[in-house]
Order: sequence, then structure tokens, then C-alpha cells
Amino acid sequence: MPSFSVLHTLLREVLTRHQAGRIPEPDLVMDDPDKVAAYTRAGLEDGVMAAVYLYNCAQICDVIRPDDLVLDLACGPATQLGMAARLNPATRFIGIDMSGPMLARAEDHVAQQGLRNVSFRQGDICHLDMFDDHSMDAVISTLALHHLPTAEHLNQTLAEVGRVLKPGGGLYLLDFGRLKSERSMLYFSRQHADKQPELFTQDYLDSLRAAFSLDQFHSAAQALRGHARLYSTFIVPFMVAIKSPSRRGSDPALLAQLKSIKDALPAFQRADLSQLEQFFRWGGLANPLLP
Repeated sequence: MPSFSVLHTLLREVLTRHQAGRIPEPDLVMDDPDKVAAYTRAGLEDGVMAAVYLYNCAQICDVIRPDDLVLDLACGPATQLGMAARLNPATRFIGIDMSGPMLARAEDHVAQQGLRNVSFRQGDICHLDMFDDHSMDAVISTLALHHLPTAEHLNQTLAEVGRVLKPGGGLYLLDFGRLKSERSMLYFSRQHADKQPELFTQDYLDSLRAAFSLDQFHSAAQALRGHARLYSTFIVPFMVAIKSPSRRGSDPALLAQLKSIKDALPAFQRADLSQLEQFFRWGGLANPLLP
């Protein structure tokens, strides 16, 4: 059952008539060393984002296969990417990001993990010219699309995704959806403020303010020509996902690994994970590898 504070925030969103306008990220490319360090520190795999990482990782695993070539858009410090790559050692991953400092962190992260199935490119996700048509078995992106300057850039990015993705390929894109109320944005950004750096809290708030609306995601997703479905969390689109049908066969070893990670989460993160699963499930998106 969602907590009272979450239910109160959802009720506010339902009753609020006017939607807050979108405010693009102050730094469209995160190059500031202090912000990169704060984002990386708070975004550690066992940090405050652990529940979201696990949820996303299970969804990613559901749309990829061994021997696939997978492109991660705006991979940042590769925390999410590294987790997926570690659980899928027979799958090759390419992370692309515009930020040199972020990619330096990403390179360090995968080196520390001993991962040899990940490489990186510096570039703009709106223009994937370095990749041929239908060259990717799967495309993923998590909590990154709101960094795009405008809805037109979102349209361009999803058009590029449709171009580079093979027919029948896997797709999982997840990002924040635009909330109506500034108070709701403040609530979610400060929910775990005592467990994260202040710079991360501010970046979280900036991300919520920069989120695209559900209608803008619907419009951009037309470029995918029905290859994937658009989902959002129930009642209020706090998060939005675009996902293709499952491509994963039976994999008991992977299920056991995901369960082990889930069981190791502290109580507050298990609660976060349960709420995220529940609200997406009520919105029509199941997570078959994370029962």
C-alpha cells in the first residue's frame, strides 16, 4: 500500500487543474565537476536510487538477449548500464553521452567492475549518425530524456531510435513525466534528502521541472511506428516508460540474481521498489523478471 504522504501527493496532482510549465535543465550537458561528483555519489548502485536501478535493470533484461548489441542513450556515469552489463555478460553494450566528465566516470566505473562488454562514445543522442540503420538489437535509456532542450529534440531522438533499431529489436526507455504541482515536485525530490547530497536533491528537482508531458511522449513515440507501447504510472504520470514486447526466454539464473539483489535492499528501498512496481503495474506495465 502506498504511504500516506505519497497518496496525499497523488491526490494533490489529481485535484490540481493547471499544469506547471516545463523548465529545461539549467545544464543541458552535465560538465560541472562538483555536480558530476554529487550525481555519481548519490547514484551509486547501493545508494538512494537502488530501487529504481533494480526496477530498470529487470525491465532492460526482459528486452535484451545474449549476443545482442545494445545502445544506452545518455548513459551518464554508467551505474545503470554497468549493472545491466554485469548481469548480461554475453551481451555487448555501447553507452553514448555528450558529457566528457560523465564518460570519464563511466570508463572508471566499468573498469572497476571488470566489465569487458561495455564501450563508450561521446555524442548527441538526437543525432546518432555514427550508427548505421538497423544496427542495434536493442536501445535503452533511463532517466535521461528530460535533459533534451525541447520537445522537438525528443521527437528527433525517438526518430533516431526508430532508425538504428533492428526490426523486432528490444526497447526500454524510462523517464520522469511532468507533474502539475511544484509542491509535488518538491516532495519527490526531497523524499530522501537526508540520504543524498544537496546538489543531487537540487538536480532531482531540476529534472522533475524539465520532464516532458505525457502528451509530448505520445507525440514523440509515433516515430516508433507501433514497435513499442507507452506506459505511465497509474493516475499520475510521475514516470513514463516506452517498452517493446519481451524478448527474453527462460533464464532461472538471471531470476535468482535479480531476487538476490532485491532481497539485499534495505527496508525503505524495498518499499520504494514495491510502490514503483505497483503504480506501473496498475498503469499496465508488468515487470516479469521481478515478481
